[in-house]
Amino acid sequence: RQLGKEKFHKSQHWGYCNNVAMLLAEDKPGVGGEPLPGQKLRPKFSVFPAGMGSDAPAWLAFDKQVLSFDAYFEEEVPDKNQELYRIRHCKIYFYLEDDTIQVLEPRVKNSGINQGTIVRRHRIPLPPPNEDQFYAIDHFNIDTEVIFYGRRYKIINCDQFTENFLRKMGFRLNPPASRPDDPYTTKRQKILDSVNPLRPYERFDTLKQFLEHDRHVLRFFCVWDDPESMFHDPRELVLHYYLSDDTIDIKEVMPVNSGRDAVPLFLRRDKLPKYAPTGLYQPGTITNHTVLNVFGGSAGNKSRYILDSRKTGAVHQEFYKDNDLKIGAVINVWGRKIMLCDCDEFTKDYYRTKYGIEDFTPVSYKAPPPPKPEKTFPPYTGFGSEEDSLCSCMGLLLKPPQKDFKKFMEKDRTALESNTLRFLAKLVTDNPIDKDRKFVICYFLSDDTISVFEHIQQNTGILGGKFLEKGRIKKPGQELFKSEPSEYFKAQDLFIGARVCFHGHNFLLVDADEYTINYMEKHANEFAVADAGYIFKKLKGIAEPRSREIRQVFAATDPGHSKVIEYDPFRNLIVSITDGAFSEHEIMTLGRYYGVKEEYEMDQHFLLALAQEQLKKNSFENFGQLSAVLEYNDREKCGVMPHETCRTICKSFKLPLADDPLEAILTMFEDDRKQVEYKKFVNALNWRENEIPAFQAIKLPLKDEEVWNGQPPFLHVKKIKYMPLLDDLFGKED
Repeated sequence: RQLGKEKFHKSQHWGYCNNVAMLLAEDKPGVGGEPLPGQKLRPKFSVFPAGMGSDAPAWLAFDKQVLSFDAYFEEEVPDKNQELYRIRHCKIYFYLEDDTIQVLEPRVKNSGINQGTIVRRHRIPLPPPNEDQFYAIDHFNIDTEVIFYGRRYKIINCDQFTENFLRKMGFRLNPPASRPDDPYTTKRQKILDSVNPLRPYERFDTLKQFLEHDRHVLRFFCVWDDPESMFHDPRELVLHYYLSDDTIDIKEVMPVNSGRDAVPLFLRRDKLPKYAPTGLYQPGTITNHTVLNVFGGSAGNKSRYILDSRKTGAVHQEFYKDNDLKIGAVINVWGRKIMLCDCDEFTKDYYRTKYGIEDFTPVSYKAPPPPKPEKTFPPYTGFGSEEDSLCSCMGLLLKPPQKDFKKFMEKDRTALESNTLRFLAKLVTDNPIDKDRKFVICYFLSDDTISVFEHIQQNTGILGGKFLEKGRIKKPGQELFKSEPSEYFKAQDLFIGARVCFHGHNFLLVDADEYTINYMEKHANEFAVADAGYIFKKLKGIAEPRSREIRQVFAATDPGHSKVIEYDPFRNLIVSITDGAFSEHEIMTLGRYYGVKEEYEMDQHFLLALAQEQLKKNSFENFGQLSAVLEYNDREKCGVMPHETCRTICKSFKLPLADDPLEAILTMFEDDRKQVEYKKFVNALNWRENEIPAFQAIKLPLKDEEVWNGQPPFLHVKKIKYMPLLDDLFGKED
């Protein structure tokens, strides 16, 4: 109690504040700022100059940064003759973020001592008489001693990070000290090294091989020609070599309907010995250890055995290793000769990396499969369609012929895309009555069917309308009862100028609608007659030797030197140059490519009528709601909106109109500033209140079909710029 009182009076004393006696801390100086007798004042500033280092707090600047020191301490061992003291090695960790210290002792196997954390992490006070202060970074150095709670630790070394950090802080590090050995541990190690085992013991360490090659398996495809089998057929095997322990297992590949019993393994996993020349060894001949009988039975019934380190008389058996396995090698599997024929990619990479082998040519052991017999079908009997009759020959269960559903979905009619090619045709005949008959041939791309309609003409005595039912049409000149499937008319067989025969009626295709021509030019890779590049190459090969003559002929056709000629003279020139080698469709394609693009305006009345008809077919009647949405988005309430905004609102409103008609109609209601008057736009589309009845009365002008001289009656192009054609054919003329 007296010691506590003295310590209390040392750390604190009495003072006065506002004439009131108060207990003050030990760092309170006396009168005039002079320290009191026996008082130690802490320095107000660090030993390091101001401005060095980062301004971040210590817990952030030194986060996860720890100084590590190697140390040891001596521990007395009373009441034991074998040792008087122990040398215990430990680690001292100093955490820079909060100046805490932790002491750990590495665990030693079979030490019998509680090891691990000796001092938990916390701030450790200095030994007396400075127990009011704590250990800091400047208390640590190599080859120095520190005292933690009465135990003296000798620091002998530190790690590289600690050394670099202390040198940057300006500390001068001492050279590393030596680490003393524990005398008892040294004594025990000498005893263990000098003592031989009393029983035969030899360590076989295969842990390294297991850790390096676990789950690494070499796979070989093998064959075994079984001589005892009835048909001497080769049996396919798969050999697995496990690199982790040099063991082998073999599995048999059982063919379907082979008649053999299926077994899980042909050879269970084990080390595979090489076949000895003198036969198999007796059990017990091969062992891992060799022992010697010292007394040899002469001392009564007692015997003494010791381990034979020289392995006198030991029998060494060789096992198959990875270097014994390669493609083409024959191994002996308990008397069965098995050939390695091939391996997988992992095995090839392994041998390529370890042994540098590059040749992995497989050994062929299978006979080439016999050629499949050609399947022949009986000829068509005439009952039903050819496809249906052919399906009855494919299997016992009759199935209807499969249709090309993908083609049907891609080429079926969608919106304004009809996917139907329409041609105007006439009959090729000498009958004056049939010469004036006009037909429309429709080819449906979705199922390759054709239908023919005849144009109704008054006072001719011929009923018009449907001339040929929709269906696939065979090409003429084919045998009816044959095994091969018949050829049908395709889309590529129909073009302007083509002659086709439908069930004995010869037709000449003289014209096509604009959709058909545009479709064929868009899919020029499918239609050669609409491929301008192919036609140009064909024309260049014919006309290149006569370049000067052809230039003069074109110049004579254009007396006004306008570099533009009509379509009829252009067609006649191409026919004369090619000597009739070009069809009418090819000439028209070439003319459209070099033709003069004429500006035209679509009838607004007709366009609005077409849009109303489309909205009526889709039962769209939400015009009031569409007008309200457009008016809501008009922030300035001026009655006009930008073109793109109106288009986006119409698309989000799911207005059933295609992009091109919608763009054209929006352009019709634009003002001078390219703003759309949306109220007029909605009123024009409202087929309920503002229906345009003239849509039914619109009639396209009839084409002039009085002259049938082989050329199309309706010209899809009127004027041709022939100079670019000549320049492309023969180059520019000087």
